[in-house]
Amino acid sequence: MASLRKKRAARKTEALRASLWPDLDKALLWNSYSDDGYTPVPRTMPIMISIINDLTKGKPAGLTFLELWCRAFNEMYVSLGAAAALATHSGYSGPRAVRMWQERIGQLDELGFIRTKNGAAGRYSHAVILNPHKIIRSLYEAGHEGVVKEKYEALVERATEVGSDDFKPVEVDETTNA
Repeated sequence: MASLRKKRAARKTEALRASLWPDLDKALLWNSYSDDGYTPVPRTMPIMISIINDLTKGKPAGLTFLELWCRAFNEMYVSLGAAAALATHSGYSGPRAVRMWQERIGQLDELGFIRTKNGAAGRYSHAVILNPHKIIRSLYEAGHEGVVKEKYEALVERATEVGSDDFKPVEVDETTNA
């Protein structure tokens, strides 16, 4: 049923787009079904990047997180061996690019957004990406000063709007606590 609603919504959106831009060459649009280089990105990613940047004040790590996300797929694993390329793709340049990138990786690891492992490439060889909604929720509930209440509330609202269950209150089974 949800799939049918999504298809109807997509058709409505396409009809609206066609009415607004009747001469649009569809070949200029990105098509995630037929174009290579696509990865699913949560609709909440912009607000999550903003929150990560708040959590890493002075050394924003949001784009580093986004770069990792774009390299992972459903496995949520990223090889970190190509540090220079990862640093460049995360927006760092110059002689200190890799060091700045490694600092951001360390911050993401410390905050719990990723977990890293040593390997042949050194301290940061492998990473697994954890669910950022759950990490942000945990940091907020722990009272971490870097999670601004207004942004957290905006994240919860947007996540709920797009159907995420990550912020639903945890239900306690009263029968097992007797």
